[in-house]
Amino acid sequence: MNGRTACSMMRTVPVIDIEPARSGSGSDRRGVATAIDAACREIGFFAITGHGVAERLVDELRRRAHEFFALPIAEKLASRHPVAGTNRGYQPVGHEALSAANDDAGPPDLKEFFHIGPVDVTDDAYYTSALGRRHFTPNIWPAAPAGFEQAATAYYRTMSDLILVLMRLAALALDVDEAFFDDKVDRSIGTMRLNYYPAQATTPRPGQLRASAHTDYGGFTILSGEDVPGGLQVRTRDGRWIDVPTSPTTFVVNIGDLLMRWTNDRWLSNMHRVVNPPLGDGPNRARLSIAFFNHPNYDALIECLPSQGAARHPPVLSGEYRDTKYVKTGFTPATT
Repeated sequence: MNGRTACSMMRTVPVIDIEPARSGSGSDRRGVATAIDAACREIGFFAITGHGVAERLVDELRRRAHEFFALPIAEKLASRHPVAGTNRGYQPVGHEALSAANDDAGPPDLKEFFHIGPVDVTDDAYYTSALGRRHFTPNIWPAAPAGFEQAATAYYRTMSDLILVLMRLAALALDVDEAFFDDKVDRSIGTMRLNYYPAQATTPRPGQLRASAHTDYGGFTILSGEDVPGGLQVRTRDGRWIDVPTSPTTFVVNIGDLLMRWTNDRWLSNMHRVVNPPLGDGPNRARLSIAFFNHPNYDALIECLPSQGAARHPPVLSGEYRDTKYVKTGFTPATT
């Protein structure tokens, strides 16, 4: 059985223990990289254990996020960015339909969220130039609950470190130097979203979901979810939607459009969605997910890796690509 045939039988999101890659030999790292390659080629998603992220760090942010979303709407709106369409701070239910990024019109998604950008911005010209200011808008932090900013900042920094581990494994899987991606993702314009899907008291509109079907835009996404009905689904290559088991500390990882372009479509930036909880006589439950999006540095030129054959896509700058996607979903680049 060749590798492609084996991959084609994948009907679940595999769980990969990356501990051997974090503490083992070069051979161990390559073994983990091979498993990641298989998952990314067929389904574009995998879950990771052995990542070394402290459970208490995840729990602290989840607790603060639940406290924030439980606040009255007027208090939450106080953390909304004053410039409409800016990807910082609070956004209420109905702000966006993610499917629009893939040119599929539909009703707004049934979620509210809090948008956080990079937390370690310096006075370097990369951040402070006119172009830099378009991508490094200052964060907005809520007055309550206490500890929200500290929990989010600690989590953001930890995920940034984990991204570097994953990108080095990606490099091994793609037959380029292990440090190839280091200087292309170290000043990421990515963001973190605290996505809150409220309990649904009324029946959604036809075609309306907690998060409509979409692909992510950049490199790796790392998701901390909850095992609550009305969760994440991913589309298999034969067109079926399958549930993705989620838990707070078994992170779900998927690749975005730019990583797919880097790999010359070897890896799949796959469609995924968050479905509604089942209708029933009893109340349904809210759901919280923390999505960390690593988007390559805005000046990174995304083009086919030399190991991946003749290019199928023209080169594109990371920042320009994200701006295009943002505009489709109602966000706008910052003005300077």
